[in-house]
Amino acid sequence: MTGVNSEMLIAVWRRVLLDPRASWVLFAHGTCVVLTAPEGDLGEQAVAIMRTFGPVHVGSAAGDFGVVDLGTAGGWAVTGDHPDVLTYVAPEEVEEAEEAEDHRNIAVGLFGRAKRHRDGTELRVVHVEDRRDAAPPAQLGPA
Repeated sequence: MTGVNSEMLIAVWRRVLLDPRASWVLFAHGTCVVLTAPEGDLGEQAVAIMRTFGPVHVGSAAGDFGVVDLGTAGGWAVTGDHPDVLTYVAPEEVEEAEEAEDHRNIAVGLFGRAKRHRDGTELRVVHVEDRRDAAPPAQLGPA
């Protein structure tokens, strides 16, 4: 499995995660845990989630995946059985020998699932994006 540059991964997740108030944690192989209720040490909170939802158990919900094309951001996000755990797969990480989209999605999904498994067993945090102090979006309405 090829390694992906952490700085590039941070930039991708900053572009892809649209909520400017969303705190998130990035793991070494590209898995991002979005923390919908961030509290305490965000790295520890994400590690606890990854311990449960990172490792793949074939034949269970932990082996399932979905593939989201990231369009102009490039690459794909691979989902699993936790809605806030996403793994980035760069275009150069997957051979696109198959032209049909369904074949490509299977290859991308399996590759992303393998990366999530590594992140879920190694549990190596490379970046914490703490947005708890971000201002809420402006509200429109009567003054």
